[in-house]
Amino acid sequence: MSPPHVSSRIVVIGIGNIHRRDDGVGPAVITRLTRQVEEGTLSASVGLHVSDGEPARLLALWESADLGVVVDAARNSPPAPGRVHRLEADGLVLPPAADASSHGLGLGDALRLAHALDRLPRRLVVYGVEAADTGFGTGLTPRIAEAVGPLTERVVEELCDPRFRARPGRDGESASTCLSADHGGV
Repeated sequence: MSPPHVSSRIVVIGIGNIHRRDDGVGPAVITRLTRQVEEGTLSASVGLHVSDGEPARLLALWESADLGVVVDAARNSPPAPGRVHRLEADGLVLPPAADASSHGLGLGDALRLAHALDRLPRRLVVYGVEAADTGFGTGLTPRIAEAVGPLTERVVEELCDPRFRARPGRDGESASTCLSADHGGV
């Protein structure tokens, strides 16, 4: 099986802090995706990044991307630890800044800034995983740890979605995001 080929202007960003328990879910997904690149089952052209969620750094990571996928821990009331929410940036209702993140400034602030500066990727998908514990400590709680594998698969499916087509590259040629027949490519 050959790895799926994706446009070099695709980024996956795992937001979080591995020293804040479930806040490490974003970095855990990036670790899994990195392993897939090392195994040759995911193209090395996908930009994989871990971020603390600081807005200016997020904008720099997804700048000029055709597709940006962000994975972050989320809070909800009442909580359902491990439940995954998928949102697209278009039409996204942003929570108040104070409620958006366990990081000082959060993803909501970055999205507001990116909208104001016209610096969003062409398509931005956000996966929020409801956290159980974001206190100090390492290691994901059991429900969050169980969500990492299926969520990683969903991210790969997002990268290989046949509805997504990268705009023409610098050489003028258009590339599909996934060329492997095993991943629904064209």
